[in-house]
Amino acid sequence: MQENKTGEIGRFARIPSTRVTKWVVVGFWMLVLGLMFGPASKLPDALNNEAASWLPQDAQSTQVVAQIADFQSKNEFPAVVVYERPAGVTPADLATVTAQVAKFNAIDTVRRDSIGPIPSADKQALQVIVPVDAGDAGWDSLGATVTKMRDAAKDTPAGLSMHITGPVGYAADSSEAFSGIDGKLLYSAMAVVIAILLVTYRSPVLWLVPVLSAGTALFVAQGVIYFLADGNALTVNAQSSGILTVIVFGAGTDYALLLVARYREELRRHEDRHEAMAVALHRAGPAIIASGATVIAGMLCLLFATMSSTKGLGPVAAIGIAVALLVMLTLLPALLVVLGRWVFWPVRPTFGSVDHTRDGIWARIGARIARAPRRTWVVTSLLLAIAALGVLQLNASGLSNKDSYYTAPPSVIGEQIAARHFPAGAGSPVLVLADEAKAGAVETAVKGVAGVDTVTPAVSKNGRSLIQATLTAAPDSDAATATLDRIRAAIKGVPGANAIAGGDTATRADTLRASADDNLRIIPVILGVVLLILILLLRAVTAPLVLIGTVVLSFGAAIGLSALVFRHILGFAGADSSLPLFVFVFLVALGIDYNIFLMTRVHEEAKQVGTRRGALIGLAATGGVITSAGLVLAGTFAVLATMPIVAFAEIGFAVALGVLLDTLVVRSVLVTALNLDIGGRMWWPSKLARDDRALSERAGSAERSSESEPELARTP
Repeated sequence: MQENKTGEIGRFARIPSTRVTKWVVVGFWMLVLGLMFGPASKLPDALNNEAASWLPQDAQSTQVVAQIADFQSKNEFPAVVVYERPAGVTPADLATVTAQVAKFNAIDTVRRDSIGPIPSADKQALQVIVPVDAGDAGWDSLGATVTKMRDAAKDTPAGLSMHITGPVGYAADSSEAFSGIDGKLLYSAMAVVIAILLVTYRSPVLWLVPVLSAGTALFVAQGVIYFLADGNALTVNAQSSGILTVIVFGAGTDYALLLVARYREELRRHEDRHEAMAVALHRAGPAIIASGATVIAGMLCLLFATMSSTKGLGPVAAIGIAVALLVMLTLLPALLVVLGRWVFWPVRPTFGSVDHTRDGIWARIGARIARAPRRTWVVTSLLLAIAALGVLQLNASGLSNKDSYYTAPPSVIGEQIAARHFPAGAGSPVLVLADEAKAGAVETAVKGVAGVDTVTPAVSKNGRSLIQATLTAAPDSDAATATLDRIRAAIKGVPGANAIAGGDTATRADTLRASADDNLRIIPVILGVVLLILILLLRAVTAPLVLIGTVVLSFGAAIGLSALVFRHILGFAGADSSLPLFVFVFLVALGIDYNIFLMTRVHEEAKQVGTRRGALIGLAATGGVITSAGLVLAGTFAVLATMPIVAFAEIGFAVALGVLLDTLVVRSVLVTALNLDIGGRMWWPSKLARDDRALSERAGSAERSSESEPELARTP
């Protein structure tokens, strides 16, 4: 090697890259993988999909779930079974449905008698409310109960349609949509990664190494998370488990691409591949570690969320990234060194061969930007700002049940039929809990609220009373939310009642408000954390502030363009309330990787040839790998769109679009133009800012005196 590797990074770089320790590293990870394979496969059994694992902990709806155990199971959900005969329900229909209700009551998850059949006022429909107890299995277990109910209703007379809707019906449809999510996302993400790696490396063999490493990281991360979830140290639900697969494969492959690209460079400069890998790790390691640390810190910011589902995602994703980072810095380089140069076949980087980054497409793009850097960044910024105006079209106020799927599932059809014949809120009442001594006053207050259809008499146990109010509006509508607010205001006005209101409508309202609050709270925290890491990494203030500005602009453009596509092309009715936060977290925490990849290389080169020349070298050397990494990350998030759920499709599309904007426009064009225009002032107040002019003049003088242009990517 051409420099003595001292310091922590230098010593670490030797661990997976020597002739002996490479085998130790590979053996270690094979042992870990063998130990974790079993626990990883058990993770689906450790998921906690109870209502409390999703709701805001301090919301009234969550408090009702916690306090309602005296009256019913906290995991009890109503199934609304609606029968319809447009010509009029017959006595035979009524007798058959009555017999079916007895069969519903015999199902093991139905712990209390069903209510009904209830005839509609127009005599065209019947309704049955079946209380289903999901137990500890959570909402995703309700699909099995719905299947049993349909089996029990096989003898429904011809012409009498039967539909299962309400919370249980929607849970069954959601359960089906999430069925096998981990496997679907894993195989889809693998297919995307393999396809992009084949195009990037143009090798039939090399793609296997990053994919095997990413797969190892995923299984080990799932195993670690299983032990934490099984020991009640961590709450994991279906949402965080599914996103874990995407984030580990996407981010892990990004780190692999950066390391492999630097290793390929060093193989041209070092005859010994072990030496080449040690130098590659020494040079690329800090950027990869900084990127991973930024993602981990960004994900842990989700712990400040009030939404339990959002809060739980933070540590799950952070663990996944930490394991991926460790695997890609140890197992991946060890495998590459074990396999040797032939793994790059048919284009093997031989010692002394020419590095074509000097005349590649990104070098040519950099030369064009250098002709008018200020005009380039001004025009690019204006275009991104105009795209960001599309955010005015974003309706992130939540999705109703009927708008949550690409097509209408059975539960939506059932809800539409039930709404034609019964009060829209039937089967999903507002649940009011109050002190027994004030139950009468609370019941009277609820009855006087506009939008309430019927109120059941108070039922009292252990000093508390339960009152159920059926609304005239559908439980997932804005009108129902308005009625809920009026109910809460009315019961709050009863002194000494300690009354709270929950139920499906309350859950939706509390979720929307908590998500909006999380957006305002967490986004500034993430920006602050990322800014601090960039300041520490680049030892400057100007560059981090500029990069944060590009991050905000990139996010605005991505969410603005996505909003236009959602409304005017895909025809979505709106967006989930958590969309802005999730897109911001993934774009900033993961997208900052590309800032770090580029700017650490520019910083490295600027210390030798000045900032302006270093910016062009950095772009030429990293433009290709950043583009490939962006395509991988965008492709893995786009996999979320394969699910039939609008909220997941929106997250996948917006993040994928944002990553592409990041890699193709923001990092490569906007940041490079800013580097060229601002120059050495980028590194203020560090010593490099003061030395930049002298470095640039010295590099220019050396270039003019040389007979041939020096390599763009200097030899370490």
